[in-house]
Amino acid sequence: MIRQISKFSLTNMLFRAFLYLFFALAFSVVLISLAFAGTKQLQNVIVTDPLSGYAIGGYDPVSYFTNSEPVQGLPEYEYIWFGVPWIFSNEANRDIFALSPEIYSPIFGGHGSMGLARGYLSDGNPNVYEVLAGRLFLFYSISNRDAFMLAQRSSYIKAQRNWEFFTANASNPPK
Repeated sequence: MIRQISKFSLTNMLFRAFLYLFFALAFSVVLISLAFAGTKQLQNVIVTDPLSGYAIGGYDPVSYFTNSEPVQGLPEYEYIWFGVPWIFSNEANRDIFALSPEIYSPIFGGHGSMGLARGYLSDGNPNVYEVLAGRLFLFYSISNRDAFMLAQRSSYIKAQRNWEFFTANASNPPK
């Protein structure tokens, strides 16, 4: 009878060790696949239109600063920055952008600023925006913009911290 109990406890211990090893390996595989998926998603940190491939939906980024409303760009005034085509309404706007793209491009690569403040990435809507402190902020929705405007400083600090986290593995993210 003593031998049977010993065999049973030895089998039970081996089974438990096998289960621990199995779950540890499965957990490692899940973590590694999540890490690779996150890196793949962040290879291009600038939001582009899924149909045209243009940044910020094909709007002229300089027009946000010079006009009362953003103006749609034209393909003949294209400039490539960070591997993404940006289009402009005229040659002068293209040339101004080329001199200082970090000034005229939307902050956070065109992702929704309030979404970033809340800890997730969402594409900014080029029609829902604010120019604050000389920078273009895009938002997913009007309600996101309103929430951001209620607590600009704290929302910006959270969004900046999360942007740094999200882009840590991306190569050459825009400022």
